[in-house]
Amino acid sequence: MFELLAYTIGFRYFLYLRKNAEDLISSENRIWILIGAAIGALLFSRIIGILENPELIKNSSAAVLIGNKTIVGGLLGGLLGVEITKKMIRVKTSSGDLMAYPIIVAIAIGRIGCFLTGLNDATYGVPSALPWAIDFGDGIPRHPAQLYEIIFLIALFISLKLIEKKFALADGVRFKLFMVSYLLFRLLVEFIKPRFQYVFGLSLIQLVCIAGLIYYYRVLLFPKKLFIRTSTSLVHG
Repeated sequence: MFELLAYTIGFRYFLYLRKNAEDLISSENRIWILIGAAIGALLFSRIIGILENPELIKNSSAAVLIGNKTIVGGLLGGLLGVEITKKMIRVKTSSGDLMAYPIIVAIAIGRIGCFLTGLNDATYGVPSALPWAIDFGDGIPRHPAQLYEIIFLIALFISLKLIEKKFALADGVRFKLFMVSYLLFRLLVEFIKPRFQYVFGLSLIQLVCIAGLIYYYRVLLFPKKLFIRTSTSLVHG
């Protein structure tokens, strides 16, 4: 139910933002870009989800494996799908800025469903003795990793809004800031989640996060180039 709500509310929010903003991409091209994003997200979210834990491949049915998915794979797969589509339709303008806030909202709503699903969703954290640790039904208090992510997403949403009030962002920067922030968060939070370790004690999701951060290395190395101070910011120093 919450997954459906996430898709529905996220898409309606995207349409609202597009209606109230100047979209440099035509409606026809925007549709093709959304299709490319959906195909890429669908494929990669499943591929990374299946490979995330090799033990599941041996012990699970095809239906269970296909139903396994991960947000990180979906985001990077969607990004790849968008870039390929834009090459095909010859669009050079950034297309991600309008999607940043809707994606944040959609993920947060989806994580509510993950939290309510409990142990079956496998998005909880490792056992913990912290006072806010939660027993998901097996008698073991665990880190509520889903709630950590919701709190992070709310903070990210507010932070991006505050940044945009103070700075004029170049085309595509809003989406880049979202992606880098989310990938960094997932890289770190995975350390307190049950995971199969591939190399150097890192899970597949963490390795994918690192690959995504390498793709956005300019954002990490040259953050000042992303922002253009507004006239108000210049007056106040």
